[in-house]
Order: sequence, then structure tokens, then C-alpha cells
Amino acid sequence: MTDAGMPSDGSLTEAPMVGDHLAMDLLNTEAHDNGDVIEYWNSGNDVLHWLERSGVVSAPEDKAIDLAELLTQAKALRALARQLIVQRKDDQLGDISDLNEYLHTYPSVPHLERDSEGNLILTRSACGEPVATLLGPVAESVAQLLVEGNFTLVKQCDHPDCILWFYDRTKAHKRRWCSMALCGNRYKAAQFRKRTSGATP
Repeated sequence: MTDAGMPSDGSLTEAPMVGDHLAMDLLNTEAHDNGDVIEYWNSGNDVLHWLERSGVVSAPEDKAIDLAELLTQAKALRALARQLIVQRKDDQLGDISDLNEYLHTYPSVPHLERDSEGNLILTRSACGEPVATLLGPVAESVAQLLVEGNFTLVKQCDHPDCILWFYDRTKAHKRRWCSMALCGNRYKAAQFRKRTSGATP
């Protein structure tokens, strides 16, 4: 397995969920492997599957989804999120108007229902178009990161071949790798090879 979440034979697998924040996992739907860009979203169904894996939302059962539009809008949101997060990381405030477009097309209404114990609870239900309903929570997570996030904890993996992002929630805030099982072990193995090759006559 490489840092991009791919097996050694190069076949495409699911995007790695290593970001510890939905906005970070959004950026990680596009990665690098040995200098090549790896695209995990090649269809609207790929986006739907990622949304379900993320626990964000399930596909609306009562509304038809334009999968081509979902793919286009999801990739545009990802590019916008990357731009705004990189700018914020550099202590700059980017143009938020396009992000507001996603937020404003994600209306919701109060909804009263019973929980599993029969008690009344008040929730909110999305009531917009299917694509806006699906991507709205993702756009909101990006907005929340920009407003509330500590950007010293917004990091990219230290491995030179990896561009995966994560939010460092460790106690000491010294996380270096997207995953110890991926890039951390690759780095340790490379360092071991350097030491052993230097010690061998």
C-alpha cells in the first residue's frame, strides 16, 4: 500500500479517511503516488459512496440525483476548499463568495420527531435540491474549519511523495504522517535502509 491509499499493483481503491476532519478528507479525495495525481472521484457514484463512508448523508431515496452534476459540483467544491484552506494556512483570507453559494443552496427546516426511546427531539431536515442537499454538509464543514479551526493543526503529511492533509488532534500536536501504517512506516523503512546500506562494506 502506498501513501495515496493504493495497493502496490496500482489499482484504484477508496480515498483514505485519515484527515480527522471532513474538510481534510475532502481534500484527500485527490492524492499523489510517485508523482502521479490519483483521482478517487471518477463518477457521481464515487462521490455518493464517499459521502456515505464519511457518514455525512445518504442518497435521497425520493429524489433523482443528477450524478454528472454531483461529480462536477463536488470537484468544484474540493478545488475551492483547497484554495481557501491553503490561503487560510498562509494567514490570508480568500474570496468566500463561492463557498457561500454552496451554503445558501443548502436550506433546512425544523423537524420534530421521536427518538428510539419515544422522546420528542427537534432536528433539522435539508429541503433543497438533491445535489445541494448532498454537498451542503461538506461545504459547511469547510466553513466551520475556516471559522473555528486552529490552522497550526492543519497539516500535510511529512512524506515528500504524499500530499494528504490532516487535522492534528493528538495531545502533543506532533503528528507528522497521514498514517503511521502508510507514510510513517515507509519513512522508517527508508531510514533503516539508509543506515544498513551505510554500515555494509
